[in-house]
Amino acid sequence: MTLDWARIAPILLLIGSNVFMTFAWYGHLKYKAAPLVAVILVSWLIALPEYLLAVPANRIGSGVYSAAQLKGMQEVITLTVFAIFSVTYLGQKITANHAIGFVLIAAGAFFLFRGAALH
Repeated sequence: MTLDWARIAPILLLIGSNVFMTFAWYGHLKYKAAPLVAVILVSWLIALPEYLLAVPANRIGSGVYSAAQLKGMQEVITLTVFAIFSVTYLGQKITANHAIGFVLIAAGAFFLFRGAALH
């Protein structure tokens, strides 16, 4: 069995990009005393590597996945990374309602792939 990097690379790149973006968007919540302007500038610097990973992920992925499938994949990865980040970095709990909401979004992504021939 050989690995199909055109299918795997977008997933790995999107995981990496989401780690950066989650820190850019939510990492500052541990530092609420920091000035907002500083937080914005630091967030932009953190977001740059996110773009350096996300754009190639979508470019490579568009060869084997539809745009809707890439977006669905992105949402599931985003929620997974966010849930881990929220618990481990922010120390917040994932409630049953959070889990139900995440599962419903993942179900939407499932239907994007269900029965669809990858192009």
